[in-house]
Amino acid sequence: MAFAKHAIKKLTPMFDRVLILRAEAVTKSKGGILIPEKSQGKVLHGSVVAVGPGARNTKGEFIPTQIKVGDQVLLPEYGGTKVELEENKEYHLFRESDILAKLEV
Repeated sequence: MAFAKHAIKKLTPMFDRVLILRAEAVTKSKGGILIPEKSQGKVLHGSVVAVGPGARNTKGEFIPTQIKVGDQVLLPEYGGTKVELEENKEYHLFRESDILAKLEV
């Protein structure tokens, strides 16, 4: 689903979901050679853009998320839901439990 830029001012994920902007694939080698799309590795990390309030326990209380906006995270190869918010940017929604790790930069 594609949205106009002006249509969404803020997207807040529900419950324990996290909106992630995937990092861009490397398209040039260090020597300046262009790498074809088929040869580019899959990007398995990204930056957290938005975070939901957290999951609920059996009593109905929120369990806060451990990930914050701005964190760099390691993603699974498969999974997540692709969301088109802007052209040329790849956003994905993941459950917090699907994220593999936080990266310290």
